[in-house]
Amino acid sequence: MTKTMQAVVLSRFGGPDAFEFREAPVPELSPRQVRVRVHATAVNPLDYQIRRGDYADYVPLPAIIGHDISGVVEEVGSGVDEFSLGDEVYYTPKIFGGAGSYAEQHVADVEIVGRKPRNLSHLEAASLTLVGGTVWEALVERARLSVGETILIHGGAGGVGTIAIQVAKAIGARVITTARASNHDFVRSLGADDAIDYTAEDYVREISRLTEGLGVNVVLDTVGGDTLTRSPSMLAPFGRVVSIVDIAQPQNLLEAWGKNAAYHFVFTRQNRGKLDALTALVERGLVKPVIGATFPLAQMSEAHALSENGAARGLRGKVAIDVAGAAQALQAVQPAA
Repeated sequence: MTKTMQAVVLSRFGGPDAFEFREAPVPELSPRQVRVRVHATAVNPLDYQIRRGDYADYVPLPAIIGHDISGVVEEVGSGVDEFSLGDEVYYTPKIFGGAGSYAEQHVADVEIVGRKPRNLSHLEAASLTLVGGTVWEALVERARLSVGETILIHGGAGGVGTIAIQVAKAIGARVITTARASNHDFVRSLGADDAIDYTAEDYVREISRLTEGLGVNVVLDTVGGDTLTRSPSMLAPFGRVVSIVDIAQPQNLLEAWGKNAAYHFVFTRQNRGKLDALTALVERGLVKPVIGATFPLAQMSEAHALSENGAARGLRGKVAIDVAGAAQALQAVQPAA
């Protein structure tokens, strides 16, 4: 095995041009770890927030970042009997806990690694790990969404939203989502029952109309700011709000208190159990990742630029990265309305 690998290294905090494509040392393998040949990764909002310096205190530079991996096991450490050489796996590397996924090889604790769904390509699987784990924790473990309930999912055409719609429908919920009018047919094709054009309509008023004044049982906030502030106005009694974004401004929760509402803030944790649950849904055909664009590893700067401004450019789903090098840069992005 070679001692170096190709990697995308964050050398400074800043814009998409802050990355360098260069050789880096292959990480050492410890007991209860596996070494994975990375075939694909993807770009998440967390990635470009780290790149900008939002979490500078947690990421010493230079750093290899990235939070999605799909690949093949090349080496197992002592004490590992869950996987063998050649197994196809997928997982989210530890957040703020070591090297990330923007490289040809990665070493991970075996407890966070899951078997890749058999019916997904590596690109599809890599686009699912962080968003899928986040959605599972938000809807199943925290909100405890159940059959017959109604959920509002903000940003239904985005990376998290596309998976959240499908998981919510698999649970048996009624799904209302916000999306640009040009994406309404798309989010309905994923299972959304109703779509609200947040650029042209007051979504609080529309929720009242669609629920006949009853409100929704769960709000999944993927946007923050105004959507979090206005969430209590759309809740049914004993409703739940789950937010996956930072609290950007103080919140007045008096209205939420009056509805006996519960609030959950999710910074997702990595474990195999969530991945196995997602795999079961994927292999039953109930969840399918959505890839809006694909780039090779060497074009990470372009991938970040697109992902960071994806909504304005009509991006649907995730930006995937072909680490194995088989794909040329492909921007299969729907035109913005």
